[in-house]
Amino acid sequence: MSDVIICSGALFYTVNTKRFLMLYRKNGKRNNQWGIVGGTNKESETPWEGLRREITEEIGTLPEIIKTIPLETFISNDEKFHFHTYLCLIHSEFIPVLNNEHDGYAWVGIDNWPKPLHQGLRNTLNSRTNKTKLATIAEMTELFAR
Repeated sequence: MSDVIICSGALFYTVNTKRFLMLYRKNGKRNNQWGIVGGTNKESETPWEGLRREITEEIGTLPEIIKTIPLETFISNDEKFHFHTYLCLIHSEFIPVLNNEHDGYAWVGIDNWPKPLHQGLRNTLNSRTNKTKLATIAEMTELFAR
């Protein structure tokens, strides 16, 4: 499977403000688009190991994650590209220390996504299944916050 490209992304969700972290990409083939923390895994990394590395590289820290929930795994039709999206629940918002790939960030509410969104992320967030998952998680965290 060495010719398969495996990528991972983290959609951070804060329990106390109920918002998601989005990054504005300025460099690379997906520049001038909003997306999430993530990137290509190195050959020896699992999807989660690669994501932990990408988080630290792109936002300067690995926040304390309360819970990690696999949201979606996208596999291209030719099966040569896999993208694992994880929902990472954290306590509160923080100011990320962005690397040279990004020049902006925003904490946004559900269905208040910034534009233009990266096409793959837009497809993920517009999926009926994922919308239901995100809404359920928002409701659950609301119950636990009481």
